[in-house]
Amino acid sequence: MALPQAVNHQAELLTININVEEPVRNPVDGYDIQPLFLDPENGTWVLYARFPPGTKLPKHFHTGTVHFFTTKGTWNYIEYPDQQQVAGSYLYEPGGSIHQFCVPEDASESAEGFMVVSGANVNFDDEGNFQDITDAGAIEQAIIGICQMTNREVPRYISPGAQAVYTGQAKPVVQASASIGDHSSHS
Repeated sequence: MALPQAVNHQAELLTININVEEPVRNPVDGYDIQPLFLDPENGTWVLYARFPPGTKLPKHFHTGTVHFFTTKGTWNYIEYPDQQQVAGSYLYEPGGSIHQFCVPEDASESAEGFMVVSGANVNFDDEGNFQDITDAGAIEQAIIGICQMTNREVPRYISPGAQAVYTGQAKPVVQASASIGDHSSHS
């Protein structure tokens, strides 16, 4: 069998190094997120996050699946206090699950991890009332807004393009660097 023809030629690898890119700090909750891949059209978001001791996120319902690999520290869901996630833990969450993330107040370090999420988190306040929805598009807009407010550059992340055209029309040629964090069209 002959080697197939490349459908999507890459001039360079699309790669993000969390040790090089500066994360974005949530000004309200104090945790850091490093966006790695945000695809609002397909509902996929990949983040590296650092949550300091005492972090408590809203209770949320997952419309899709989550893969979370803990690289440092410890955390748990309030609903599962005896199932602490520690460095080296891989957690799979099925769509339709509901829970509340927290890092213990007395933790000796921040909890860090890498997450791949499909769909959205439907968030609720402490009384169980709808609060908001977090998805790839909301994360992207929040990151851009925080960076504008703090007068800093938006960190690089991979953002696949949706270059929809009618069949038979040529797709515009895009430089690889434009697909990894060129946010001039978002301003």
